[in-house]
Amino acid sequence: METKVIKEVLIKSAKSIYNSLPILIGAILLIGLVSAAVPKSYYGMLFSKNPVIDSFIGSGIGSILAGNPVTSYILGGEFLKQGVSLVAVTAFLVAWVTVGIVQYPAEAILLGKKFALYRNISAFFLAIVVAIITVVVVRVI
Repeated sequence: METKVIKEVLIKSAKSIYNSLPILIGAILLIGLVSAAVPKSYYGMLFSKNPVIDSFIGSGIGSILAGNPVTSYILGGEFLKQGVSLVAVTAFLVAWVTVGIVQYPAEAILLGKKFALYRNISAFFLAIVVAIITVVVVRVI
């Protein structure tokens, strides 16, 4: 009996993944397009020297331009070389991988509009909190 249940679950899961593939592929392509269209040197000009404002700017930019963690480490290093503050870079990196304005439509379809909205809003503000805590901890160490 358990084998039958497992088989049914696997079939339903496969169908669900198959049905969501066009949405996921579209979101991934849109993220790639936005990331490629905005020059990396442009980001450095957007930040001020105020840590609070920079954390909001970093989180905002990271929210709009979502990406993967490997790319974020490279961008973070380049931002630091351009003189962007650590709190801004950290907020950007956390929001880059956790918040997704670009992929929100796909997330809303797959997980529900309310959940996607709340998740993105909380991830935006938590990116700022994590950035501030990270910088404080790094300075203490």
